[in-house]
Amino acid sequence: LAEQENIDPKAMSHILNKESGLLGISGVSSDLRDIEEEASKGNKRAELAESMLYYGIKKYVGAYAAAMGGIDVLVFTAGIGENSAAAREKVCSGLDFLGISIDPEKNNVRGKETLISTDDSRVKVLIIPTNEELVIARDTQSIVETLK
Repeated sequence: LAEQENIDPKAMSHILNKESGLLGISGVSSDLRDIEEEASKGNKRAELAESMLYYGIKKYVGAYAAAMGGIDVLVFTAGIGENSAAAREKVCSGLDFLGISIDPEKNNVRGKETLISTDDSRVKVLIIPTNEELVIARDTQSIVETLK
C-alpha cells in the first residue's frame, strides 16, 4: 500500500498507528465513548465502527469457546469492559446459543466487581475492574527485592 500510494515508511507508520482502527472507521475518535455518543445521534460511520468492534469481539468469544469446548465464565475488564454497560450488552447480544445471558439490571453498573449474568445463564458473566497501578507496584517491588 505504501509503495502503491507513494507513502514513506514514517508516514505509513503514523497512518497505521494513529489514524486507523476506530478513528479511521468512525471519523470521530479512537475513544469508544465518543463513538457511542455519535452513533446515538445517528452518525453512520460511528455506528459502523461500533458494529465492527462488537462483531470482532464476538468472533473471538466464539472462536475461543469452540477451541475450548465451551466456556464457564466470560469476564469483562479494563476501561470499556468494566465501564460500559452498552458495550457489554452489545457483545453478549446473540451469544445466548453459548449459554450467555446477562441481566439488564445487574449490567447497569460501572467499575464494580459483580456478576451480571442471569440466574439461569449457563455461562457466568462477570465484571472485574483492573488495577494496573497495583500490578505495576507489585512488579516493581518484586524486581527491587530481586536486585537486593
